[in-house]
Amino acid sequence: MFKKFYPDEAVESAWEIPYEELYGRGVRGLLFDIDNTLTGHGADATSQVLALMERLKKIGFRIMFLSNNDEERVSCFNKEIGAGYICKAKKPSPKNYIRAMERMGTEPLTTVFVGDQLFTDIWGAKRAGIYAYLVKPLAKREEIQIVLKRKLERIVLFFYRRACRKAGKG
Repeated sequence: MFKKFYPDEAVESAWEIPYEELYGRGVRGLLFDIDNTLTGHGADATSQVLALMERLKKIGFRIMFLSNNDEERVSCFNKEIGAGYICKAKKPSPKNYIRAMERMGTEPLTTVFVGDQLFTDIWGAKRAGIYAYLVKPLAKREEIQIVLKRKLERIVLFFYRRACRKAGKG
């Protein structure tokens, strides 16, 4: 029942993902959520984010941001990075995940998504056939609708972690 919401992998942060290994396996496109995945909600890109994006570009990845936020928010975050982006993405609809892959020239097997929410980010990526990393949210304080979703996410994550333990994955 909950499996459709399960990430392919769950890690502490976007900085822990083995990007060089992914590139070696043929991944060429990276899709990122912004808020609570790479920076605090509504915050600009930090020096840590800028360094990560520069590293990923040097490896050879095409990068896009996929956000449910508006144009002003996403373009402001992206101004120093210069990656592609789609705002008002309507996640978890797979439509804009697919559009992002078309713009990057990648396919589901050569694309990875990184996000912090199961019911929008991860479910949307899974619906589009994309390998999905779940990261822990950066901010401790969130809007009320996200706080409510997080309570439901805890239930799904309980069963996800239990399935991982049974499979010997942690």
